[in-house]
Amino acid sequence: MACDGCAPEDLGVADDQRFRRVLWLALIANFVMFGVELVASWWGDSVALQADALDFFGDAANYAISLFVLGMSLQRRAYAALFKGLTMAAFGLWVIATAVQRAITGSVPDPATMGAIALLALLVNVAVALMLYRYRSGDSNMRSIWLCSRNDAIGNLAVVAAASGVFMLGSRWPDLLVAMLIAGLSLSAAVQVARQALSELRSPVYGRSASG
Repeated sequence: MACDGCAPEDLGVADDQRFRRVLWLALIANFVMFGVELVASWWGDSVALQADALDFFGDAANYAISLFVLGMSLQRRAYAALFKGLTMAAFGLWVIATAVQRAITGSVPDPATMGAIALLALLVNVAVALMLYRYRSGDSNMRSIWLCSRNDAIGNLAVVAAASGVFMLGSRWPDLLVAMLIAGLSLSAAVQVARQALSELRSPVYGRSASG
């Protein structure tokens, strides 16, 4: 049974070579999909795909940071999670600003491109989420990884729905609304990760582990 606040168990999982391999696979998959969706967002003129592409890039960076801090003290891992939470919040705010700008000056995106790429991204994210599922209840650093993969899968489903909405309505608004949804998920996850990281940094147990 997982123990949400159990430092010894977290350290054991953090040193697990299987976890390290999963992170490498997730990093590569997310970086490849960042490139695919970035090109598709330009080709299909979709803010939702652009937001999802940047989310893939942010996740790849998060996985790289997580690999770097594996085996370090719990304090340093908590600081890394706090940094990731701040970057997730910045990403969410940037997407909101972009969506507002496109609401004023944007055009109708291509629903076929949106739907096809979103389905591909969904398959990738579901595979990553399944690989990371067992690590969802670890420390703040590991929780941030799980939240990223979960939010990506939800976001992909929303982009598929947006593509259907654009096709049926001939409007850019479904695309913009989904971009805002993805931004909201990023902001929500950022708050959760930052709160847990700050709690860990204030915890006497984590403080002793870090100094020991």
